[in-house]
Amino acid sequence: MKKALLLIAASLLAAPVQADITHKIQSSVSLSVDGAGSTAIRQPSSMAVSGSNVTLGTVPVLGAFSSGAALGYTPGAYTITTAGDAFSYSESYTEGDDVPTVLSTTVTAGVVPALPIFGNTTTTTGGVAGTLAGTIATDGALTITAGGAGTTAIGQVIQELTIK
Repeated sequence: MKKALLLIAASLLAAPVQADITHKIQSSVSLSVDGAGSTAIRQPSSMAVSGSNVTLGTVPVLGAFSSGAALGYTPGAYTITTAGDAFSYSESYTEGDDVPTVLSTTVTAGVVPALPIFGNTTTTTGGVAGTLAGTIATDGALTITAGGAGTTAIGQVIQELTIK
């Protein structure tokens, strides 16, 4: 009996076993809704004239600017300088953008109802959250609910166990 007690006492005094065990749990849910945006660049009025062996008679003219009305353009008058010789002539006109009645935009429920329209306009519609949702339960179970157009939902659970 003494031997058994001595053995039990010796085992209680023995050093514990050393082991490096690491357990990590990382979880995340990311929900995003795209924003609406618009970029508009007004197109200017422009005129160009070029030619060879032509003589300018009447100068082409851009009209006076008046909001809400076309700028207007009066073409030039030309004659051939040397009759019988080759000639070339080119004249172009581009009507620019008027000052718009809509100068700013508003976003209502992810929609832009009115935009200025210019010669160069890029518009991106916004997302609508709708039923967009994401949860992670204590047991690591992911629940992701899709939203409307222009939404993103990402969920992840990472478990890492390291024994050295």
